[in-house]
Amino acid sequence: MDARKNTLLIVDDENTNLKVLSHILGSDYTIYTATNGVNAVQKAKELQPDLILLDILMPDMDGYQTLAAIKNSEEIHKIPVVFITGLDSVEDEEKGLSLDAADYITKPFSTPIVKLRVRNQIQIINQLRIIERLSMVDQLTGIANRRSFDSRLNVEWKLAIREQTALSLLMMDLDKFKILNDTYGHQQGDMVLKKVAEIFTMSLRRPADFTARWGGEEFIILLPNTPLEGALDVAENIRTDIEKTPILFADGTVLRVTISIGVTSAYPEKSSSIDAFIANADKALYLAKDAGRNRVLHYT
Repeated sequence: MDARKNTLLIVDDENTNLKVLSHILGSDYTIYTATNGVNAVQKAKELQPDLILLDILMPDMDGYQTLAAIKNSEEIHKIPVVFITGLDSVEDEEKGLSLDAADYITKPFSTPIVKLRVRNQIQIINQLRIIERLSMVDQLTGIANRRSFDSRLNVEWKLAIREQTALSLLMMDLDKFKILNDTYGHQQGDMVLKKVAEIFTMSLRRPADFTARWGGEEFIILLPNTPLEGALDVAENIRTDIEKTPILFADGTVLRVTISIGVTSAYPEKSSSIDAFIANADKALYLAKDAGRNRVLHYT
């Protein structure tokens, strides 16, 4: 399977139609098939296709009922659905579109029409993904932004509750960054932020560790399945890496910066508060700065 191809789930109770559509679309997309509505919903949850082509006239569970089941599922409700059907009246098409179908393809199939309608939907999907991805990235540093972090924290928080594992948080702030900006200018300040973000990325060893720009000169790191002792070790390594790494400006100026880090750790429960968890890391950061900066302190 070509990982670069978009994926389609074609749902039709007639094998002939599945073969025809697979032949028309198979060279451009990775194709999955289902022959009834129940199987279609199951496969959609399992495979998470980019687009579903759904027949209307099927026994037991017709296309309208299948679409309703898809739209009522939190896991797959965002997957667009294109109806494929022999029902070609205006009323039938209107009914399909009123149920939030993305488009409507009638039988017998016209190869150019099928290709164009599917291509148009896939282009919309890919463009929306690009927009979504860009909205989750900090444009200056290239790492995740606060919105992306909030999304990831929600996922890891639920996982930690289910697995009863520790979750740790590092809240970090560059020391005296305002003075640096005032002295060297915002362009050089931006360069420092980008360099620091690179150091974070190199300092973290595990794929699950997640770093983001929290705002301004503040950064945050989420460490799944990590108790306090391990989080303090990670934080100290980062603090040391930042302190010992020289930052070279275009004019030849060499600058060294330091960072203060607040750490908190918890074993989340259903009654626990994410906001309190973040607030504890922020309190620890305040303590680190108040104690003289360039240090790691924790708060529980």
